[in-house]
Amino acid sequence: MSQIGPYTKKVMEHFKNPHNCGRMKNPDGVGKVGNVICGDVLWLYIKVGKNKKGREIIKDIKFETFGCVAALATSSVITDLAKGKTIEDALKISRQDIVKSLGGLPAIKLHCSVLAADALSEALYDYFVKNKREIPKELEDKHRTAEKAKKEIGERYE
Repeated sequence: MSQIGPYTKKVMEHFKNPHNCGRMKNPDGVGKVGNVICGDVLWLYIKVGKNKKGREIIKDIKFETFGCVAALATSSVITDLAKGKTIEDALKISRQDIVKSLGGLPAIKLHCSVLAADALSEALYDYFVKNKREIPKELEDKHRTAEKAKKEIGERYE
């Protein structure tokens, strides 16, 4: 894949024309994450609906990101990867899937893919909590890790 400076064309396309960008009214789940080192912040909003088979899917997804080129691109691409997916399939989206979809990221920017994956996990966690659903163990583990990071951000910036 061709490069534009340190970024692939795909990264730059998502940066210049991000998909599903903006705040969502009345979301079913919200994921709020940030990176204490670089200062990137991402809010991811999801609406859940049902597909023709009656399975829960991510019907709509939007994001608001304050950060660098890679943060915006990974935020955009996670929405493309998750939209229309069942909840079960959305839970499986990894940072590696994000990086692969973008054709790669500079090593120093790989943390942005983690941020995007964490935001989706947190939005799904929020959805499970709001709907009093049993939270899968792997999602609970991811949430605990995200909570530690939020606490660190709060301590650093208060």
